[in-house]
Amino acid sequence: MDGKKSRKRSMRTGKTSSEKPSRMKMIFRILLLINLISCVSGTFVMNVTKTSYQAEENHNITLEWTFSTKPDMSITSVNTLCSLFINHKPFVLLHLHDGVEVSESQHQQFSGRVQFDKDVLREGRIRLELSRLRTEDSGLYLCDVKTNDGFGSETCRLNVIAVDQPEPQRPTASPEPESQGRIGLYVGLGLTAAAVLLVTLCFALRRCFTKSTDNTGNPSSVV
Repeated sequence: MDGKKSRKRSMRTGKTSSEKPSRMKMIFRILLLINLISCVSGTFVMNVTKTSYQAEENHNITLEWTFSTKPDMSITSVNTLCSLFINHKPFVLLHLHDGVEVSESQHQQFSGRVQFDKDVLREGRIRLELSRLRTEDSGLYLCDVKTNDGFGSETCRLNVIAVDQPEPQRPTASPEPESQGRIGLYVGLGLTAAAVLLVTLCFALRRCFTKSTDNTGNPSSVV
């Protein structure tokens, strides 16, 4: 009798011990499912309007990112850092801390050339207008956004095409001093020759006029 009772107790104990892990697994799965549902429902989503841009230098272009917001979101909860990466080195375009622009963080390459549209920030949009494009503005642009709802980052690439500049007109080369001296010498010789020719011509005309006068005034010389 005692043997039968001990067997029943061992069977009950084994059944109870095998049920505990199953219950724990089920509870763990339920908790995991609840956690996943809550995470999916509160996912922070960020996108970039275009992944690739192309423009000519000296033109303007607008880069834009979007992120998920809530109706009651405050601008002071937005922290943003948008940078150009060249050889893994960041060049900051825009830095927002608690919704306020930190101009000291902007790289000198973009000084005076970046316009930030703050009016659309509440709509979940980061819009940057980059003016007077340069070829060195080409590269990968990364924008990080953090709010009370989450964090996200997206990239886009910009290619700035160089425009051929017209060749400047070459100034007319002024003659060298030696050439100017030669020109003056030639001009002087020409004027001297012209004066000598004029004097010779006048002298010849005078002689002809004198001979004709003498022949007219002396009739005896005519046969």
